[in-house]
Amino acid sequence: MSELIAQSGGAAPLLAIFTDFDGTLVEIAETPDAVDVPADLADQLDRTARDFNHAFAVITGREIADIDRFLSPLHLPVAGAHGAQRRKADGTLLALDAEITSAAKAIAGAMAPLLEEHPELILEPKDGAVALHFRQAPELEEDCLLAMQAATAAHPGFALVPGKMVIEARPSGFDKGSALKAFMQEEPFAGRTPIFIGDDTTDEDGFRAAQELGGIGIKLGPGKTIARMRIADVASVYALLEGLTQIVTGPQATSNLADETPILAETTAH
Repeated sequence: MSELIAQSGGAAPLLAIFTDFDGTLVEIAETPDAVDVPADLADQLDRTARDFNHAFAVITGREIADIDRFLSPLHLPVAGAHGAQRRKADGTLLALDAEITSAAKAIAGAMAPLLEEHPELILEPKDGAVALHFRQAPELEEDCLLAMQAATAAHPGFALVPGKMVIEARPSGFDKGSALKAFMQEEPFAGRTPIFIGDDTTDEDGFRAAQELGGIGIKLGPGKTIARMRIADVASVYALLEGLTQIVTGPQATSNLADETPILAETTAH
């Protein structure tokens, strides 16, 4: 992070903050609906957004409606279903192509036989994407992959993306990196330096996009990554957001930056 300060001549840089949701803002749960959202999370994110002139967005595999439900009453700019859904900072909800919605429904429907045979699997149909979770039956990973491959074969406009105990079908051309770049062309993100924080394979596109635009990707936890920085856990994400706010609002950005040392580490192996 120190290079951003240096590029700004020692002044607090104008940052745009982007984060994943599951595994980043909240701990991963056994099922999508079982996540434990801290009571004060919405308030903290609201403060962060205001301190960064509302240049704060969530980019997630979940639907926008899920994020609104978990963070109620807060309504942030959100890219959902890996960017297939997107709500701009001014509240405009971009319409999703009807063909994508129809294809996602067909892919989800094709999973019925597998789900009937293995009720421990969890299907998460979305408006524009489909996620098949096997966290409660990790031995079925190969079966899930084969079933999803068969289902998407009839829909070449969709690609499969592996995640943490999940396989997702998403429309080609949409990913967290393209969502980040779309936000960066709009107010209040335009002209700022992006930081993307995430924990999973699907976040690598976001790391890449942020770094291509002169910013930083921050990987949560272990694992191979292209992100330039690494952070330990969800609690550290909260501390980092607070630290970034202090950089912006504090009287001396460089001195506040020292508080990040226990939180952030440079990625030494990609």
